[in-house]
Amino acid sequence: MLTLVFVEAALETVPPGLWGHPAVKASVRRRGKEPGRILLDRTLHHSAMRHLRDAERRGRPDILHFCLLEALGTPLNRERLLRVYVHTYRGIAITVSPEVRLPKNYNRFVGLMEQLLSEGQVPPGGEPLLRAEEKTLEQLVAEAVPTRVTALTSHGEPETLREVCSRLAPEERPMVFIGAYPHGPMREEVLRLVDEAVSIDPEVLDAWVVTSRLIYQYEVALGLQDKLFKGSMVH
Repeated sequence: MLTLVFVEAALETVPPGLWGHPAVKASVRRRGKEPGRILLDRTLHHSAMRHLRDAERRGRPDILHFCLLEALGTPLNRERLLRVYVHTYRGIAITVSPEVRLPKNYNRFVGLMEQLLSEGQVPPGGEPLLRAEEKTLEQLVAEAVPTRVTALTSHGEPETLREVCSRLAPEERPMVFIGAYPHGPMREEVLRLVDEAVSIDPEVLDAWVVTSRLIYQYEVALGLQDKLFKGSMVH
């Protein structure tokens, strides 16, 4: 079972210090929502974010949207061999059920994330498909009890994914960090939690590309495709 954690995810509601900015007020009027229930989005709030701390790492929920669609649509997830978590820039841990079907439409995804961050779970009643709670990344890792933790980052040691996954596949509970934010190295407090930090390409790759390549190579290392085809022939 591979545990995938999208770390430092650029997913948050508009911080209180920006509520009075004209760009945020425009979103409030258009959406008919309170500013604290609207996602921070650089496309809409670029001017408001100009003096925001770590602005270059924030306000990009689209990155997480792409990453989650890539991960949840894989054979690995379908076979219940994948667990997905998100840990956001502002310290919210999101547990993602393998059964959740996320909207492919970005605006609908935004509405879903706003509901999640406001209510704490989706759907609000019954068994949650998405659950959000304040939790440190260190706590999230400790609860998962991984046998090996690997960070995939352009600032890591160069190595092919094939080599990385050949180490991960025999592990009972491997965990991989992928940064779901636009720019910069993973923070030191994140890297302190890993056994290794690896760069899988000479160039910087988008987080969703890293996600799809990792999961495919991990499936290959498990021999999953062969097992699935053999199983289908039996039936």
